[in-house]
Amino acid sequence: MKTNLILFTVIIAITIQNLNAQFTQDSLVYSFDALEPYIDAQTMEIHYTKHHAGYVKNLNKAIEEANLLNKSIDHILKNVSKYNSTIRNNGGGHYNHALFWQLLTPMKNTKPLEKLSKAIDSTFGSMQNFKKQFNQEASSRFGSGWAWLIVTPQKKLAILSTPNQDNPVMDDAPVKGIPILGIDVWEHAYYLKYQNKRNDYLDAIWNVINWEDVSTRYESAISQK
Repeated sequence: MKTNLILFTVIIAITIQNLNAQFTQDSLVYSFDALEPYIDAQTMEIHYTKHHAGYVKNLNKAIEEANLLNKSIDHILKNVSKYNSTIRNNGGGHYNHALFWQLLTPMKNTKPLEKLSKAIDSTFGSMQNFKKQFNQEASSRFGSGWAWLIVTPQKKLAILSTPNQDNPVMDDAPVKGIPILGIDVWEHAYYLKYQNKRNDYLDAIWNVINWEDVSTRYESAISQK
């Protein structure tokens, strides 16, 4: 009951904040405690209402000052090298987190759909090998950042990581592609529950990945011209 009341209060506050704002936070489709025991309620609440909300607030202020109103987040990221670090960091922060929330689910045992499953097996050998390679990339990212599964311009799957709030959509990204899975490895994503044990967080988060959503993103990405 308390968690639901907090979530309702947050939704009202975000709705008010979103009035007349160019970029807004979508409401979560699950409660803060829905991903427990893998991601705890307090981390989810702080992550969503403080960190992500802060990126959105700062981005809206920065784009107004830079006269970038009515530009989409994709447009901004694909031209991010032209803009200042405030727009880069907060634009990336908003995009990355908006994607992240959609890639998580309280549903149990979701699995990749057939096309993605075959692509993972073909590229990485097996799902087990994919997770091992992904976790290695995520755990070796020094400091704060993200780990990604992307579809490259050649329609191939690739694993990579980026620093801070960068992502593969940005025009100056070393490796570009369409993100279909992104995992936050900033300490704010896991420290309250896992402290400095990033590997434990990475092992646990696979239990709440929405593979149906990832599969839909994959099929959309490979169909683009």
